[in-house]
Amino acid sequence: MAELPAEARAAIESGTLAHLVTINDDGSPQVACVWVGIEEDELVTGHLATSQKKLKNVAHDPRVALSIQLPTRNPIGLQHYVVVHGRARLTEGGAPELLHRLAQVYVGPGTRFPPMSNPPPGFVMHISVDRVGGFGPWSE
Repeated sequence: MAELPAEARAAIESGTLAHLVTINDDGSPQVACVWVGIEEDELVTGHLATSQKKLKNVAHDPRVALSIQLPTRNPIGLQHYVVVHGRARLTEGGAPELLHRLAQVYVGPGTRFPPMSNPPPGFVMHISVDRVGGFGPWSE
């Protein structure tokens, strides 16, 4: 497992949407925008609907990649982005609590999320980091 550099951690926790890439049964990529957080050395995403294609894909092939474009640029104007390659595993339950925590960053402090009185337990996707790439202070 690779270590997330501090600058990449800050980028991931900045509240910018991540593009999560999973692998379909036929080997083609499936891309979804997700909220992402960090717990210890893993990336985490929360999912309420158990029918989501990304969950089915991870169940049959745990390889994933996340791409996050940042608002920052280097001195000559090239935009920073971080790419994380890893392996995902799903745990049942905990999605509403994780999504509520992430909503405070992605939507704003005091946000009530999920916006329902009794959300399903859903799944949490835990992503162990194999490799960190992209362009930013962590790669320069």
